[in-house]
Amino acid sequence: MNTDTDIAIVGGGLNGPTLALALADLGLRVTIIDTLPAPTRSFEDFDGRSYALALASMRLFKNIGVWTDVADHTQPMLEIKVTDGRAGEGPSPWMLHFDHAEIEEGPMGYMCEDRFLRQALLTGMDREDRITQLSGETVVAQTAGGVTLASGKTLTAQLVIGADGRSSGTAERAGIKRTGWGYGQTAIVCALEHKKPHGGIAHQFFMPTGPLAILPLPGNRCSIVWSETDARAAEIMGMNDADFLDALRPAFGDFLGEISLTGKRFSYPLNLTLANRFIADRVALIGDAAHGVHPIAGQGLNAGLRDVAALVDVISDAKKRGEDISSPAVLARYEQWRRFDTATLAVATDTFNRLFSNDNPLLRAVRDVGMGVINATPNLRRKFIREAAGLTGDLPSLMKG
Repeated sequence: MNTDTDIAIVGGGLNGPTLALALADLGLRVTIIDTLPAPTRSFEDFDGRSYALALASMRLFKNIGVWTDVADHTQPMLEIKVTDGRAGEGPSPWMLHFDHAEIEEGPMGYMCEDRFLRQALLTGMDREDRITQLSGETVVAQTAGGVTLASGKTLTAQLVIGADGRSSGTAERAGIKRTGWGYGQTAIVCALEHKKPHGGIAHQFFMPTGPLAILPLPGNRCSIVWSETDARAAEIMGMNDADFLDALRPAFGDFLGEISLTGKRFSYPLNLTLANRFIADRVALIGDAAHGVHPIAGQGLNAGLRDVAALVDVISDAKKRGEDISSPAVLARYEQWRRFDTATLAVATDTFNRLFSNDNPLLRAVRDVGMGVINATPNLRRKFIREAAGLTGDLPSLMKG
């Protein structure tokens, strides 16, 4: 096909640039379209946002040449402790404890700040001649052969990729409907400094109103994702920093010593949203554009990165066979590969949130005993550890190390 670019990627967050770099390695011309202007995309100040990257995701970044730029800024996750309880009362004695020493591959994952990962992806794209970056541009129309931008420019492509989030315009313009619901919960995200070392241990504390994730960052710092009811979260976000910390301490506890805020606070409503299809005519969806899940297991970004790696495998195989990389048959392979995995993740996160985000005594007893049984069964515990590391299922080539 005589096109301006082989692949047009709509969305310049993390999944889009990662896919662009991987496709460029296949020799394809890629254009990435982002609504944010270039200076905003390369903002380098710490704003509190961080990601829990599974081991498989780290392998992907390593294989596309990005990991060397961020490795020194990451914190390995050596252990994960999952507990149940109420704020101010401390955790239940029943718990799950995952230790990376139980698997051969190394740490289960790495914590990485948004500013370092985003900048590494931008730097990687700047170095790649096959990638064209269109910043500050908005797609206003879309056909099977490309997109039209607000600036009036029309871009033709073999394939359009939607990497534009849960309210994906790419999906909407392709006629792809969504299924989902809200949880009545809001996630509060920020970073903290603390007096005592965290030891590379990630904590997930389930409370009746929602889970609190405490995730280790380099130094005596951690990232938190605190899920609360919508009303309570709005109240907390309206507090000054001192009152915010006072509200957090009963849930956070004192195991890391005195805490203080570093960076900004963010909040976003929690919901489940699944695209009814991951593909349309010369269109494919990745990341949150295809599936947005509850952050209860920290797998949202990792699932999107697995989309990236799977789509690259499918396109690479199609190129080797001389197929049209955007044909229905080729895209169907991608959808078939990712559909079941993401649906399973959605069901799992939805079920866990409903099971743990309540104060029902019977359910509390069931889940506490369940965690105790898993923790006491080495083979089962090891399976969960490998799941957390992203090492289960049909791994795409870029995630195999």
